[in-house]
Amino acid sequence: MTHPGLNAKELAFLTSAKLLGRVASVGADGTPHVTPVGWRLVDGSYIEVTGRDFASTKKFRDVSRRPRAAIVIDEVLPPWQPRGIEIRGRAEAHRGPRPHLRIHPDRVFSWGLEAR
Repeated sequence: MTHPGLNAKELAFLTSAKLLGRVASVGADGTPHVTPVGWRLVDGSYIEVTGRDFASTKKFRDVSRRPRAAIVIDEVLPPWQPRGIEIRGRAEAHRGPRPHLRIHPDRVFSWGLEAR
């Protein structure tokens, strides 16, 4: 199943390689917080973010309080060809045996995906 916010080029980029992502969340005091993360695309419809001791992280607490987040996944091809995707949307903090965040795309921005 694909999300209407992700087009074929964006889906291809997200499944092309193991790329690092950066999640942005908003703290209790309104301060933005950005941190590098591992992620995966689930069923072509949302991004799942997890990590070591994840339920104790600031990003997990932030999303628990304010269910919005963004993730940027990008790379730079030589000599200088930046390409990537930013996904903003509703976020869920899931506890349980494998704590994780789910980011559901509301807005998607991509750049340079035609380069390769």
